[in-house]
Amino acid sequence: MTEHTKTDGLPGMDMPDLPQVLERARPRNERMNAAKVECNACPVLCQISEGRAGACDRYANQAGVLVRLDPVVLLRKTLEAGEATLVPFAGRSEQPQEGSESGEAAEAQPWSGDLLLADEVFVTGVGSSTTYPDYKPAPFIVGSQVQGVDMVTVVTEGIFSYCSFKVKIDTDRFLGSEQANVRCKGEVVGHVTTAEYGSQMLSLGGVHHLTGGTKKEGRITAEMMQLLGNKQAVELTIDGGSQLVIQAGRAPIVNGVAEQRMRVGCGSAAVGIFARQFYGHVDEVVVVDDHITGVLTEHQAGRCLDMKPSGIQMRGRKSTPGRYFQVANPGTGWGGTDIADPLAIIEGWDSAVAWPGLRLLMTSTTGEHACWYVLDEALHPVESEMPPEVRRIVDRIGENCEPSLASVLFLGGAGGSLRAGVTENPVLLTRSIKNALVNVTCGGAPAYVWPGGGITVMADVLRMPDNSFGTVPTPAIVAPIEFSMRRADYAALGGHTEQIRSLAEVLQRGAWHNDGAPQARLWQVLPQNNPWPLGQPPLLG
Repeated sequence: MTEHTKTDGLPGMDMPDLPQVLERARPRNERMNAAKVECNACPVLCQISEGRAGACDRYANQAGVLVRLDPVVLLRKTLEAGEATLVPFAGRSEQPQEGSESGEAAEAQPWSGDLLLADEVFVTGVGSSTTYPDYKPAPFIVGSQVQGVDMVTVVTEGIFSYCSFKVKIDTDRFLGSEQANVRCKGEVVGHVTTAEYGSQMLSLGGVHHLTGGTKKEGRITAEMMQLLGNKQAVELTIDGGSQLVIQAGRAPIVNGVAEQRMRVGCGSAAVGIFARQFYGHVDEVVVVDDHITGVLTEHQAGRCLDMKPSGIQMRGRKSTPGRYFQVANPGTGWGGTDIADPLAIIEGWDSAVAWPGLRLLMTSTTGEHACWYVLDEALHPVESEMPPEVRRIVDRIGENCEPSLASVLFLGGAGGSLRAGVTENPVLLTRSIKNALVNVTCGGAPAYVWPGGGITVMADVLRMPDNSFGTVPTPAIVAPIEFSMRRADYAALGGHTEQIRSLAEVLQRGAWHNDGAPQARLWQVLPQNNPWPLGQPPLLG
């Protein structure tokens, strides 16, 4: 069994003097060294020597006691934006005291208890522990009162094998063919899926990569997913396509170049949006796009403005007037095509229609590429200096392009073992969620529950607390999940009502299965764009 010496928690997180005690572990059989303890937080069942951590780096052996290294994360909605404080359980506060010039933590003061207001505190699943070996109720089943209503929040970490990340990359650049393999450190960890308007999409992770391939594939897939979910950068390559660096909330880096703009629209849309502004300053506009290239005078927008036909003859397949498919191959050039010279998509000019001096603007869908041409006597486009009034329109195209970002959404299926931590009859939980009696969150962040059977949730990792995701070497992903509901509804679905504990007791003692008081919790501010998990309809009507 792999053992680690890492006992200092997650990177960049200050830890308290004593880690959180979960439960005293004992040797399970005579063959195990008596100095070791067995961790049963996941199916791996690490046998951990004293002073060492298990394979997941989340649990350790401290003097024969199994301890949790990272703190439970609690959310508050009353702190100032950006403020987060590490606060021990059991009546101590490490917050800087008012008037402290150095800003360092003052001597520990007795905890006043004034943080127990239910509308200010939410216990998340981050750091809470799991229900494995699945016969245990969830580690935190918190009773509180909100706006006069008795509420219950069931808090746990789920061990997810059936999970993935859906990545939206705002760019027109060609990243790879649909269904192409995506690799991390040489191992296949996902695939390219269908492009959406202005964005390329990846599906990363999933049960088949975690458990259906080689051990190396599963390990690297889990590592990649943990990094991606925890808002860190991941390097990827796509078979037959691009090299990527992806990080949630950051601009994607494609082949070493950071993307800047998400297109304002396809070529046809850009022609229509800016047609009135182009009118009178140009004789023809071509907006180059891998999907639909737009030609202004042929487009309905140009016709409505009574623009004179230019006689331009385009390559590609004509869709409808002024709209062309497949003018070039996909690539990283103009408008997501493989061209560097925009004139390559023009076959010629109808001499009976075109005229010398015709003014032609060619631009990409983001305005990052733009050239101005004037036809000579032989009807050949000659590149010329772009007039200021035309440059302003091109700049406006760029102004209307949103910043290019990578968005990362966690998608996971909550299975039977996780649901057993909520109720002895899991199907009642599923039905209650479908009937909008239960609010599902991931680390306090809103989760979209997919229709159909089961509990398939999706959450934006940027709205979740930092370091929300871990791994176990089965391999699988560990992610937080919380179920909030009225207390009466919890009883009706057959919940573990005997394990409901008040918020005050939870804050003082920690998880129900501890035999010693937990020593730390981490406060994090509720993101401004997140609704309060306990205050949303229909829970409170």
